[in-house]
Amino acid sequence: MVDIDFHFNAPDKHTYVCRLARKARAARKKLVLYCTDAALLADIDRHLWTFSETDFLPHCHAGDKLAAVTPILLLGSTEQIELPHHEVLVNLDRDWPPLFARFERLIEVVTPDAADREAGRQRWKFYKDRGYTLTHHDQSKVQ
Repeated sequence: MVDIDFHFNAPDKHTYVCRLARKARAARKKLVLYCTDAALLADIDRHLWTFSETDFLPHCHAGDKLAAVTPILLLGSTEQIELPHHEVLVNLDRDWPPLFARFERLIEVVTPDAADREAGRQRWKFYKDRGYTLTHHDQSKVQ
C-alpha cells in the first residue's frame, strides 16, 4: 500500500517542490511531479532550472524520449503515458491523482491559501475513507 504524506502550510509551492526534488535527488529517489494546471507545471519546470546555482535538478516531461533516464518527471496528464518511475509521486493538483496507487509514496503539498487548504482537506478525506494511513507534516512548525 502506498505511503501518503501531507505537507501542510508549505509557504511557497514552487520553492517547496524544488526542495523536495533536491532531497529526493540526494537520496537517489525518482520523482514524478503531477499537476494538470499547465501554467503551474510550466512555472515548476522553470523553477527547477533556476532554483539553485549549485544543485542540478535534471527533469523533463513524462512523455519525453529521455524520461526513462531522467530522475524527475513532470506529468500534466495521465492519458496514454507509461511512466518509467513509480517511487515518489508529488501531487500539486487540486484533485487526487488517479495514478497514485502505482507509487511507493505519495506526497501532497498544501499551502496556507484557503482554496488550497480546502482542496487538501478533500483529498485527505478521500484517502482516509479508502483506508490509507496518512502522515501529517506541518511546515509552519519547521524552522
